[in-house]
Amino acid sequence: MGNRGMEDLIPLINKLQDAFSSIGQSCNLDLPQIAVVGGQSAGKSSVLENFVGRDFLPRGSGIVTRRPLILQLVNSKAEYAEFLHCKGRKFVDFDEVRLEIEAETDRITGSNKGISPIPINLRVYSPHVLNLTLIDLPGMTKVAVGDQPVDIEHQIRDMLLQFITKESCLILAVTPANTDLANSDALKIAKEVDPQGLRTIGVITKLDLMDEGTDARDILENKLLPLRRGYIGVVNRSQKDIDGKKDIRAALAAERKFFLSHPAYRHIAERMGTPHLQKTLNQQLTNHIRDTLPGLRNKLQSQLLSLEKEVEEYKNFRPDDPARKTKALLQMVQQFGVDFEKCIEGSGDQVDTSNLSGGAKINRIFHERFPFELVKMEFDEKELRKEISYAIKNIHGVRTGLFTPDMAFEAIVKKQVIKLKDPCLKCVDLVVTELVTLIRKCTEKLGSYPRLREETERIVTTYVRERDSKTKDQVLLLIDIEMCCRFQFTKLKKGKKSLLERSWLTINISIMKGGSKDYWFVLTAESLSWYKDEEEKEKKYMLPLDNLKLRDLEKGFMSSKHVFAIFNTEQRNVYKDLRQIELACDTQEDVDSWKASFLRAGVYPEKDQGENEDAMNPSDTVSMDPQLERQVETIRNLVDSYIGIVNKTIRDLMPKTIMHLMINSAKDFIHSELLAYLYSAGDQGSLMEESAEQAQRRDEMLKMYHALKEALVIIGDISTTTISTPMPPPVDDTWLAKEPSPPPSSRPATSTAPPPSRPPAVRGPTPGPPPPLNPSPAFGAPPVPSRPGPPPDSSAVPLIPSRPARVPPALRRPPAAPNRPTVIRPSEPSLLD
Repeated sequence: MGNRGMEDLIPLINKLQDAFSSIGQSCNLDLPQIAVVGGQSAGKSSVLENFVGRDFLPRGSGIVTRRPLILQLVNSKAEYAEFLHCKGRKFVDFDEVRLEIEAETDRITGSNKGISPIPINLRVYSPHVLNLTLIDLPGMTKVAVGDQPVDIEHQIRDMLLQFITKESCLILAVTPANTDLANSDALKIAKEVDPQGLRTIGVITKLDLMDEGTDARDILENKLLPLRRGYIGVVNRSQKDIDGKKDIRAALAAERKFFLSHPAYRHIAERMGTPHLQKTLNQQLTNHIRDTLPGLRNKLQSQLLSLEKEVEEYKNFRPDDPARKTKALLQMVQQFGVDFEKCIEGSGDQVDTSNLSGGAKINRIFHERFPFELVKMEFDEKELRKEISYAIKNIHGVRTGLFTPDMAFEAIVKKQVIKLKDPCLKCVDLVVTELVTLIRKCTEKLGSYPRLREETERIVTTYVRERDSKTKDQVLLLIDIEMCCRFQFTKLKKGKKSLLERSWLTINISIMKGGSKDYWFVLTAESLSWYKDEEEKEKKYMLPLDNLKLRDLEKGFMSSKHVFAIFNTEQRNVYKDLRQIELACDTQEDVDSWKASFLRAGVYPEKDQGENEDAMNPSDTVSMDPQLERQVETIRNLVDSYIGIVNKTIRDLMPKTIMHLMINSAKDFIHSELLAYLYSAGDQGSLMEESAEQAQRRDEMLKMYHALKEALVIIGDISTTTISTPMPPPVDDTWLAKEPSPPPSSRPATSTAPPPSRPPAVRGPTPGPPPPLNPSPAFGAPPVPSRPGPPPDSSAVPLIPSRPARVPPALRRPPAAPNRPTVIRPSEPSLLD
């Protein structure tokens, strides 16, 4: 069977590359490839054109390559080109290829010299090429030109790193010979992602443009800044040759003549030039693919297994089958109902750990948002007391009221209860909004059938809107019911005391009459009582508030407490034989609090209201009628208690009402009536008409499925019938561990003279040129010691022995042997020959 399988490797990767590009890289596989990197005008485009033997790449000043170009070279008898975005069209004229690249670039990036990471796929069939796949990347630049983005340097760098950081990518680092190799942008970025140099291949261009008396012999012999895979030199056409339409074949002949005639390169001429570079890259990529086949096979197998379930329903797919459409319609409506109920009930298969959704958000509306809206309805105390005062006065009319009127309470309560309508209706709106969002989310699974999704969403949303109106009517009815408050008012009036203040106070009495004592005082709108302790079981005295006033007293010299007094305006005794009661508090704040409470109960200071306004800070609505103030306070407390009862009732009934009239009703509608509405909405065929995206996705999935199966078959055959050459031996890579290179002035010049500080491993006689068909070992790399064998046969093709070493090649360094000759055992000819 020979090594036929190796020839199939690159076409296989090309096929996978096309398949993945056509489906937008949905299969996340890092395919083996070669990325071409270098600075602007380094000669990357000329190298690629020399491979093809045609002028087909855009030319010009500044940045020309603005999108990655995936160039697939296929050896064929006919010569033509194809683009992935122009399927079925063959380009025979390569000038049209150039124009198409420019047009496709401008289509994505525009004409402002911007860049884009979206690749262009070009396949070139020709008898003059070897199977090879390369990715031509934009040249690195330092300064934005014209209307380029100011961060163009970072954009290009980020794009390059997207490709070359992958372990499956070989790096073709292109550097012009007329610049210092130590300042090579290509080698610098390659060093960052490939510090051991395992994936980097060096290309030196423009060798014919070096200053007279200088050459790049040390570089090409891999003695200066050595690479594991070595360097290859090429000579491209000059700009004058390009402008003069010089034939590429003539240029290749001139390149060959240059290396054979140049005294510094004639001894390595067989390892230089574009043909040798193309052959080297073909074998390097082939070997690289061979080495990465196990990992690639595992990824392909994993992707195939992930597609099995979805592809199963497409294998026998018939879009025009009525039975299939009916079955699909029933299944999707049932699934929509199940998904909707799961989202409401919180039993979904996939639990969102980052955001609330569905039933959880509705629950939050019920138990957090709605109660918060009720709490925000704070009463304006001054305005409420003023309204109560006006209500009492208006109900009494010309009469003097001796009792607190019930109608004043009802009028105030109704006005406060009506204010609950806004937060209740807002709660309903919030739930409706969440339900509509939930319906839209659940219909996403119907995206394969746009008409079905649209109709389902419209029908269910319309139903929810209808239930919204009925739910609001019921909520308003509940609020109207709560305004029927006469019975509740009777209960409150009998069982509720208008409590204003309670705390420990000290009664100051002379020592002759028993001395000062502490009691538990309780102030209501009708009386002041004090008890033996806080349990309020043993009442000592109850003092009615009629005709009482407050009097300020000076703080006693021997006492640390703050005092005030209560007395009767009709000169009657207040308590036993006392004309006034002196009460003492621990702090002035306590005194002010008690005075404010007495003020609300209609007990005013001894002085006029206006004179004490600043000190007492009374309410603006306080009248000079103590009886009216006590009535206002009584109704104020009853309103507060009743509104608390109403809030509790509404907070309990609102979620129940919405759940019953809207959410549960919507679930029942979806399960029992949605299907009938869908049948009446239109023809079943139009409802179950697939979207173009779904049809395309199905076709691409089936293509990918079959491509993966075919690839696995080919890989399984290749992995058992192919032979690859070993990885080149290690080189002295101490320069790779260094920080950024010093200025050019401090580095050795690139000339024929060997650098004075060259490591011993690279000294000694230069090994003879290896055969042209085995370019894998590093050209001019340090000699690799091996066991001695019979002298090489001139008729045989010498090869680097492929027997495994005792130490992995990546960890082994060649010993310093400056005067020891290299002995290479002969081997049988490669199967690639």
